[in-house]
Amino acid sequence: MIKFISLFSFLFILNSCNDDDPGDVVLSSEEINITGTKYSESKNNFTNTYAIFIDSLNANNAISIVAEVDHAANARTTGRVVNPTKIVFFGNPLLGTPLMQKNQLAGLDLPQKVLFFQNSDNTVYAIFNSVSYLETRHGLQGVNTLPQISTALGNLTKAATSSEIKRATDLSVEFKEGIITVKSTQDFESTYSALENAIASNENLSIVAQLDHQLNAASVGLELRPTKIIIFGNPNLGSPLMQNKQSIGLDLPQKILVWESEDGTVNISYNDPYYLASRHLIEENDEVLEQISTALSNLAEIATGN
Repeated sequence: MIKFISLFSFLFILNSCNDDDPGDVVLSSEEINITGTKYSESKNNFTNTYAIFIDSLNANNAISIVAEVDHAANARTTGRVVNPTKIVFFGNPLLGTPLMQKNQLAGLDLPQKVLFFQNSDNTVYAIFNSVSYLETRHGLQGVNTLPQISTALGNLTKAATSSEIKRATDLSVEFKEGIITVKSTQDFESTYSALENAIASNENLSIVAQLDHQLNAASVGLELRPTKIIIFGNPNLGSPLMQNKQSIGLDLPQKILVWESEDGTVNISYNDPYYLASRHLIEENDEVLEQISTALSNLAEIATGN
């Protein structure tokens, strides 16, 4: 279903904490080590882990789930087999909007998301982007909602997995790392409409969700320049990558952010698929990555009128 979602705020009674929590366990070299992420190895089976997480969100009437994607089910539609893998997108404009007020590009990594997957050894994991990743990638130093976001993600994941939170060796990345931005020759609404139509008219692509960050900010009394994100996917291209490394499901489906800067310039931004492959230690799959890169570039060209 294609929908714009106005997210109502959800509040946690939280104590602020630094993202590099001394209680976190640093990974050994044998474990998952995806730059910028934290994760937990669940003591529960896959179905229960995911259900507990969803129940935790639904238990609070103020929490809205943006989208749920069953990567394994999508892979089956292409005749491929991927171990159980699901991602859930959810957000809180009271916490997320200040990030985008500092840098609208943060909207590319919002709403928040947690990936759940079961590997070939039947070990179940929950993995999410750390606040340090968001902070360094988007230059968000000093935004006062970051500790709350970190605590909320950690608490939700701990409850679902009944286990401690572990962290990658490196939580930080370079500023704007892996982000491709293209300036548009059109106004904001024309750019977004062209992008939406290009995706919707492509039989290989499916729109998962559309999110109006500016509208969500207004719903909690905050201001934000025009900023929208569209989430979409093609299981024929994404599934082979997850067969290689399931963790890349954290960065799938694809996302494109359309945003208007302070000087009125309209831009679109998206994740470089080669960056995502490097981040998740994808091996081979060069042909698939080239197809994804070309498809995103073509969509950018259509949307921006370049």
